[in-house]
Parts: sequence; C-alpha cells; structure tokens
Amino acid sequence: MANYTQSIQSLIEQLASLPGIGMRSAERIAFHLLKQSPEEAMKLANAIRDVKTRIRHCSICFNLTENDPCDICSDPGRDHSLVCVVEQPKDLLALESAGMYKGVYHVLMGRLAPLDEIGPGDLTIDALVQRLESGAVKEVIMGTNPTMEGDGTALHIQNVLQRLPQIQVTRLARGLPAGGSIEYANKNILADAILGRQKM
Repeated sequence: MANYTQSIQSLIEQLASLPGIGMRSAERIAFHLLKQSPEEAMKLANAIRDVKTRIRHCSICFNLTENDPCDICSDPGRDHSLVCVVEQPKDLLALESAGMYKGVYHVLMGRLAPLDEIGPGDLTIDALVQRLESGAVKEVIMGTNPTMEGDGTALHIQNVLQRLPQIQVTRLARGLPAGGSIEYANKNILADAILGRQKM
C-alpha cells in the first residue's frame, strides 16, 4: 500500500492539528494546496508568517495589533475615561462591530477558571489596576461573557477596584443571554447591552 511522501504527510498532520479540521479535511486542504501555483500556495505561508512576526499585544490594552499602541488606544477621538474590560480580542471586535461604543478597552486574555487552574495572575488584571491608578479613567464597564466564569471574573475585578472609589464600575446590560458569548451576539443586542449598562 502506497503512503504519502514525508512532506505531504507532515502537511496533513499540521493541518489536522488545527481546531475543527480532521484528517479527511486536512487531506483535502493539502491536495488543494498542491494543485495551486507556488505563488498562490505561498500566500498562505506568508500570511501565517506575518501573523506570527508582526502581530503583538498593545502595551496599553492588550488587544492584538501591528502598531503599539493599537489604533483604538491611540485615537484621540475615543473617550479614554471609559474602559470596557473584555475577555478576548474577539470580544473587543464584536463590541466594535455594534458601532455604539466610543470608549477604549482592556483585554484580560482569558477569564478566571479555578478548575482549569487559571487565576488572577494569569490575566492582565494587575496591568488594568496600574492603568486605572493614573486617575484618567472614570468608568469601567465589565464586558466579560455572561457565564459563571465571566461573572466570577467581573466580581473579582469589582472587588479589586473597591480601593479606587473614584471609578464607577458598571456591567453590560443583560440583553446578552446568560451562558452566551459576546462574539456570537448580533449588533443590535450588543448595542443595547452597551447603552443599557448598569452599576455593579
């Protein structure tokens, strides 16, 4: 029985290691790439290289960016006294797509999950506190997902921020379904959640 060459087998294995791609899909993608011209196939390789070499975290908000600070943090037209705290960069993008929020963000890079051994030190909470201690921020909107872990993360941050009484802590309105994720909510729900945010 014939086997794939080592390079084809290696490509299939790498593709199959991606989330949502099984061995059959990996084989189809590998043979699709083989049929393409070298120039077309290398566009994928170059895009992967660029993502790994040019993308970094903003030193202020931890969003993914090619420029530091990111475009949102460096925009003088944004309200820098208003910070929305989200779990992941994809949550930030979802809220931006609603077009209703004109403040800035802070990306936690996760959420508290004791069962997965993810604690406060694994998130960017310390960097958030340092940012807020500058005195320029007046309101923090908790934009964590409406899940048990997201709510627990929001509660922990609220407790940490009690030593900064000048900062009002609010939460996105519950137009977001409990147990849902921000990234999957439609623009109208996100807009309502931003406009209807509540004190915590």
